[in-house]
Amino acid sequence: MQTKPQIDYDEDVLVLEETIDVRDLIVYNDDVNTFEHVIKTLIDVCGHEPEQAEQCTLLIHYRGQCTVKHGGFDELAGMCTAIHDRGISADVL
Repeated sequence: MQTKPQIDYDEDVLVLEETIDVRDLIVYNDDVNTFEHVIKTLIDVCGHEPEQAEQCTLLIHYRGQCTVKHGGFDELAGMCTAIHDRGISADVL
């Protein structure tokens, strides 16, 4: 009867992790911009699907604000600027 030897491996593995401070991109309601404009902005700037953009826009309208994106500050700051450029109020918190 022939058996295969059991081999145990003990390896040290170095895991590199990048930690980022997760922030929220919040868009605020106003009485100036139309639903269509906000929806198009969320699709163009944040990469939302049309349904997601519409749902966020409804939350913005009825609740006064909505977190439309999570991510690192550098990523969200550019999106926030692009949203401001379209005349919509937003903050990265």
